[in-house]
Amino acid sequence: MQQPSKEERVHDVFEKIYDRYDSMNAIISFQRHKAWRKDVMKQMNVQKGAKALDVCCGTGDWSISLAEAAGNSGAVIGLDFSDNMLSVAREKNRNLEYKQLSFIQGNAMELPFESNSFDYVTIGFGLRNVPDYMRVLKEMYRVVKPGGKVVCLETSQPTMIGFRQGYYLYFRFIMPLLGKLFAKSYQEYAWLYESAKNFPDKKKLKQMFYRAGFNYVKVKHYTGGVAAMHMGIKKESGNL
Repeated sequence: MQQPSKEERVHDVFEKIYDRYDSMNAIISFQRHKAWRKDVMKQMNVQKGAKALDVCCGTGDWSISLAEAAGNSGAVIGLDFSDNMLSVAREKNRNLEYKQLSFIQGNAMELPFESNSFDYVTIGFGLRNVPDYMRVLKEMYRVVKPGGKVVCLETSQPTMIGFRQGYYLYFRFIMPLLGKLFAKSYQEYAWLYESAKNFPDKKKLKQMFYRAGFNYVKVKHYTGGVAAMHMGIKKESGNL
């Protein structure tokens, strides 16, 4: 029997855990993911009237933060390949009624937008789940405007001795048990360990940003290095 591709596995995971995704995020990160994203938004300094794209938007929390920052004169699109995750995001926006925010189904590897379309392009805890990291970074580079910012907030590889071992112990054994206990999804949360384990550390990811075309990349890590922000700025001159 043929093994499913990474793309198929990831799609299956998120189609299954969509209704428990937000509550499990809070449990898994001890609520720190909200503080991380708040600080990243401060670093981004999103302007009123900005046009932004949130890739692998999931249940839409970062898309909503971008819409709040961009205001009524802005335009924010959240893109994800999971219909079930998008259903949660759309329900949130039904309550908020942000006219400047919309959600669409799409593939991060082939963004359905023209080059130089957005002031900001973000991806939060989604890059590790795509089949080809470089292809997605290049696509994000393509659709951001010259001078615009591409921002990735993602799990990273802690370097502190002891802390690093504890992190992997937690991700590999404890997190899947929490998934089983609170979300009835042991296998799905075991997959999240697998995707985080193989993800490049912050130095390697910074170099990947440069290879994708960015001429300036800022890196900031959080909570002992368990998460990191990479923010690349597209060259003013241009196109790929």
